[in-house]
Amino acid sequence: MSEEKIVLRDKDIREPLFEYLEENCGKVRILEEKVIGRVRADVVMVTPGLIYGIEIKSDADTYARLEKQVKYYNWYYDRNIIVVGSKHALHVKEHVPEWWGIISAEFDDKGGVDFYELRKAADNPKVKDHRKITILWRSELAHLQALNKLPKYSKKSKDYVRKLLLERVDPEKLWAQVTEELFERDYSKYSKDED
Repeated sequence: MSEEKIVLRDKDIREPLFEYLEENCGKVRILEEKVIGRVRADVVMVTPGLIYGIEIKSDADTYARLEKQVKYYNWYYDRNIIVVGSKHALHVKEHVPEWWGIISAEFDDKGGVDFYELRKAADNPKVKDHRKITILWRSELAHLQALNKLPKYSKKSKDYVRKLLLERVDPEKLWAQVTEELFERDYSKYSKDED
């Protein structure tokens, strides 16, 4: 293994991580680089009924921004996971809440990447539904209105429609529908009006 490969970088982690998640988490949809508040989530993983935020801290990263990132991840996702290079594996639990999952990543002897689940992600007690639902595009919100036989309100803001859905649809039913929308998301139909 070359000397430069000793430091596990973000680019070394991503693709193998996606394969690991697909193999170990069942039905998943991976979304990358999602802006949440004033930070960017590295990865959003959708599973039936749950939305996960995943932060990657490679061996080349520091914890400098992590406190702020944790705050926003906690507001937006049902569960959160931090994936760290082996440099951070021993001390990362001191930097994230106890309900965050922890996965350690390290190079194997063939130059691939192995993952080790150090702590399973638990339900996030700080998630805010009014923030979590902002992941949906306008067309996805409209589809949920139709599914739930709610008025269209096509002239109303996305915030108005989000509140309407949160107030009028049973939460368990709504989040199952939200994750199904995300599984079906078609980026070829994306327009600037969607955000």
